[in-house]
Amino acid sequence: MMRFFRHMIFGRGRARYFFPPAAMQRITEAVRVSECTHMGELCFTVEVGLGLAQLYAGVDSRQRALQLFSNLRVWDTEQNTGVLIYLLLADRKVEIVADRGIDARVGKAGWESICREMEARFRAGEFEQGALQGIAAITELLNQHFPAQDRNPNEFPDEPKII
Repeated sequence: MMRFFRHMIFGRGRARYFFPPAAMQRITEAVRVSECTHMGELCFTVEVGLGLAQLYAGVDSRQRALQLFSNLRVWDTEQNTGVLIYLLLADRKVEIVADRGIDARVGKAGWESICREMEARFRAGEFEQGALQGIAAITELLNQHFPAQDRNPNEFPDEPKII
């Protein structure tokens, strides 16, 4: 019942409270700078809350992240190096879904650690810092496994998405 209530009271405007325009600009810049150092493509997405049908169906943050990975076409990169950083704001849950090219090298444990660190920052009310810390940690992993090469196209917009 509490989960249902949290999802219903959160509106798109609440996202701007946690991520004001200046924070969104710094996150955009962090993604832009990050992508200059590796072959990965980051997609930072914040969903305020789930709809009634999703809540009734018991959709959790991981299931929703997988849906969005497909819907946003994060998998559709030249070298299979798309990474979705998904925050379900109402639940304060973070999920990272990486394309098969990256996931095969990093593995579940690497992503889980970053997710839990980000969630801890969000629980402390440090939303911008949590996002920036997560982007930095992902950048470190991608620099190890997929360093930038001569040709490094920017295949997705760097701006975070709020849905």
